[in-house]
Amino acid sequence: MHGTEAPSPWVRRWAHLIPAGSPVLDVACGHGRHMRHLAGLGHPVTGIDRDPAAIEAVGPLGRAVLADIENGPWPLPGQRFGGVVVTNYLWRPLLPAIVASVAPGGVLIYETFGIEHAQVGRPSRPDFLLQPGELLRVCEDLRVVGYEDGFLPEPARFVQRVVALREDPAEPGAGQRRRLDPAG
Repeated sequence: MHGTEAPSPWVRRWAHLIPAGSPVLDVACGHGRHMRHLAGLGHPVTGIDRDPAAIEAVGPLGRAVLADIENGPWPLPGQRFGGVVVTNYLWRPLLPAIVASVAPGGVLIYETFGIEHAQVGRPSRPDFLLQPGELLRVCEDLRVVGYEDGFLPEPARFVQRVVALREDPAEPGAGQRRRLDPAG
């Protein structure tokens, strides 16, 4: 069941870049694996999903928004978050809204399947698979601090993933001082 497995290592690796105590949005949150992890780090969390059972499951973790974001309007217009997390999900018409949801000083942590994934499993439709460099283009107005595009063996999958900061005009250059590792 989506959202009950362990948090993505990519999300765990970069979660320290989310400003302390800032709200986090988990898009297509499933049953809340990232919401649980980020709430445990002290962030107020919001999850969006179209599955009523998933939303019921994540309700105790924070704000739970039931919405069909592929067939309806973006449910959080104008709202911004210190962290926006997306894993194993791609709906291209939403990419501008997702990027716009990153607050100044905030971070986007995004990981999903690359086009080569069709060779090893599902999803296999090009509509749900990223083209080479696509996440970099999506983040052109953000400062990319981490990017990977390749194969992971366990389970076998081709992924593309990015971590990108929205510079805060009130703190120019602050992104330059953010550690790339969570240690001290």
